[in-house]
Amino acid sequence: MSNTQPAPEASERIALKARKVSFDWQETPLHWVPGDPFATHTINVLHLLLPAGERWFVHVYQQVLPYITDEELRADVIGFIGQEAMHSQAHDDVLPHLKKLGLDPTPYTAQVDWLFEKLLGDRTLPPGRPREWWLMERVAIIAAIEHYTAFLGNWVLNADELDRRGADATMLDLLRWHGAEEVEHRSVAFELFMHVDGGYRRRVRTWATAFSALVFLWQRGARFFMENDPSLKDGRASLPQFVRAGRQGVLPSTSAMLRSVPRYLSRGYHPSQEGSTAQAVAYLAASPAANGGH
Repeated sequence: MSNTQPAPEASERIALKARKVSFDWQETPLHWVPGDPFATHTINVLHLLLPAGERWFVHVYQQVLPYITDEELRADVIGFIGQEAMHSQAHDDVLPHLKKLGLDPTPYTAQVDWLFEKLLGDRTLPPGRPREWWLMERVAIIAAIEHYTAFLGNWVLNADELDRRGADATMLDLLRWHGAEEVEHRSVAFELFMHVDGGYRRRVRTWATAFSALVFLWQRGARFFMENDPSLKDGRASLPQFVRAGRQGVLPSTSAMLRSVPRYLSRGYHPSQEGSTAQAVAYLAASPAANGGH
């Protein structure tokens, strides 16, 4: 069942572990990127998508564990599950704070929950090939999504403009702790997919599904936040705003996001090409939350 996969650029395998973190949101303002509600709320979409999405990752990976015959990969997947569960909890804890500030995310998160629990959840399928096909589809979708979480993790670790703008330190630490762990475990989802299936057609098909869903959900989430922000009279979110914010460095640039597409679709792709494990581990060693702060 497994396919020969592209070799990583360098051997960077480290033991993955879930880091227990906690954050105090009491002093974090609604617009935690000062003077820039659009950049704030575009990034805030993470808090809407990730709790349900990462719970779904964990659920799917618990089902695929019996298919793993490589013990080293199995250990990586178990470490991945632990990290993703902690990410889900940390982002979920931001939502009550947003509600306290007058921005109730419940109408949007209910839709996201439906997507992951119903549309992408377990289906009543006959045992054997149909059930296995649906499991492998979801494993491949997760690999495609993890390509973009690694991309975003690498971006936020290097987003110095957020520091220059005076972005809230607690929110930056949440994003960078999470981003660093995404870079740290960036190879796991792809290597798991290659181990249990690895079909190139499935990789391309599920990338298209994942990319389309992420673009749709992200723009919808940004619009939801902007339109419901109690401090904005006529809040709007648009593509020109996103492009401009990317050029300014407070969001990922559109050109960088587009360049990430052919990298993933290349037959020689391996996630070790994205980001730096050394940079990620260095941040995790200094992160206030990962070291008992906040």
